[in-house]
Amino acid sequence: MDHASLASTFNKDEPRVDWHDESLWWVRQKRDLQARSVADWEVLREVASAIKNNVLANLGTYLQAFESHAIKRGIVVHWAADAGEHNAIIHRILEENRITAMVKSKSMLTEECGLNAYLADRGIHVVDSDLGERILQLADERPSHIVMPAIHKKKEEIGELFHEFLGTPKGESDPQRLTEAARLHLREVFLTRKAALTGVNFAIAETGEFVVCTNEGNADMGAHLSDVHIASMGIEKLIPQREHLGVFLRLLARSGTGQPITTYSSHFSGPRQGQQMHIVIVDNGRSTQLGRADFKASLKCIRCGACMNTCPVYRRSGGYSYRTTVAGPIGSILAPNLDMRDYADLPFASTLCGSCTNVCPVKIDIHEQLYKWRQVLAKEGHVAHSKSLLMKGAAAVLSRPSWYQVSGKLLRWFLRHFPKIASKFTKWSDHRELPEAPKQTFAGWYKQNRVERNG
Repeated sequence: MDHASLASTFNKDEPRVDWHDESLWWVRQKRDLQARSVADWEVLREVASAIKNNVLANLGTYLQAFESHAIKRGIVVHWAADAGEHNAIIHRILEENRITAMVKSKSMLTEECGLNAYLADRGIHVVDSDLGERILQLADERPSHIVMPAIHKKKEEIGELFHEFLGTPKGESDPQRLTEAARLHLREVFLTRKAALTGVNFAIAETGEFVVCTNEGNADMGAHLSDVHIASMGIEKLIPQREHLGVFLRLLARSGTGQPITTYSSHFSGPRQGQQMHIVIVDNGRSTQLGRADFKASLKCIRCGACMNTCPVYRRSGGYSYRTTVAGPIGSILAPNLDMRDYADLPFASTLCGSCTNVCPVKIDIHEQLYKWRQVLAKEGHVAHSKSLLMKGAAAVLSRPSWYQVSGKLLRWFLRHFPKIASKFTKWSDHRELPEAPKQTFAGWYKQNRVERNG
């Protein structure tokens, strides 16, 4: 199913759509308040964008520097060309240490690679410790948002899940009590798991350190109590120097959730005595995107989710309509890079209003890339034949004044006499009433008024 079909399914539950829309817009408004409270906000965005541009221009050098410094710190560095290699490396680490159970904090990269299912098939039990991720794991669902993975679920639905799996009282929907139940449930997991996996928000080339940002402290709990800490990192997560962290930490939470900073910004600089620390650096299509001049800027993304919170299409269609790990505007320019044919519809799931570009903390030209992807997809033959014919027909009519005038007259006549039939030819009218056909064209009005004024 394509985006439009899946969005139609989501739209059948109108109260949920309204609630989803309002919840995300509320977060967007919090972002705006935080942005206005920082005097040099636009300067921060410019600096962050410039730093990321520098990283992408010198990515190979920075990756080598990071590896060298990380090894000196006692971190074991692994390289994965794709999702399969990433998953196999992690499985091998666990197998070598005779570990059959692991705790995991939020990592969109592992979602992208399908790690949980891969390990489950090989007898490894994985528990997600991020509250939103744990809710979805119990529901056997995937994240619909990169920062708020369970934003599509209501507290009553979560209460039913917790009643079934955690033994909370039936009908309990108080968020504080449900959170307390999750805390008790996860405490035993943290204390008994010998391996923990985290993501990586930022990796510092000059030092070999990496930083993980959370609001729940679950990454810290897992990593500090485990014998083996594994970190999964996309190659684009690098920043050149430690001093650059201040720029990104000021932007990340403000853009994503409207907070001044995440509750925990945890710095990992090497394993403690007796512990193993591994970092798996993953490409999985990123170098291909880097080689596309028009689209490489998408790799600057710091996964704040601000573009999702502001996008009118994402807010009203839900994350699952995008069929990809990273949904919304940013996902719509990343997914076609992995598979043009399967994700050809996503760049068209946008109004091109530019709101995503306006809120992006690293100034990715998201809406312009969406437009460029449409051109690429059309050229490569991944656009529906009917749409191509329609556009060619429109181009022919719009480039010939006489054709334009005649077709306009025919369309106005048809709208006046057969409005119900006309409405069936456009999806636009599924949720709107077609306007009445104008009695006069603009060209006719202009000619008449110009003559009257001249007279």
